[in-house]
Amino acid sequence: MARFVAQIIILGGQVIGRAFAKALRQEFQSGAATQQASKGAQEGAKRAASNSVMGVSVQEAKQILNVQNVDLELIQKNYDHLYKINEKKAGGSFYLQSKVVRAKERLDEEFKMQEHENEKQKQRNSGESET
Repeated sequence: MARFVAQIIILGGQVIGRAFAKALRQEFQSGAATQQASKGAQEGAKRAASNSVMGVSVQEAKQILNVQNVDLELIQKNYDHLYKINEKKAGGSFYLQSKVVRAKERLDEEFKMQEHENEKQKQRNSGESET
């Protein structure tokens, strides 16, 4: 009889131990997911702030300058062309010219943000490889 009671206590302890370990794993996973979501939210907030300050979203800036991604050479080439043809002397529109300027500023800002993120990632990767 004592043997059965001891086995029940041991099995109960094992079940409780497994449940506790599973709960800890889930907690760590949810914590990691929350941390990733927080980083994403911070990036979103930075982009929203830039959109607000610049008055142009990245997508709109790409459309104005007719580019698919942040390629500085193509952006500069398209900017120069659009700025020149929209000059007042050439019969262009100051409004369109200012939109071109704002679009270039926004994409320049986006490029800086990407470079900053790349630098952070390099630092994180070099820190992990040292460990």
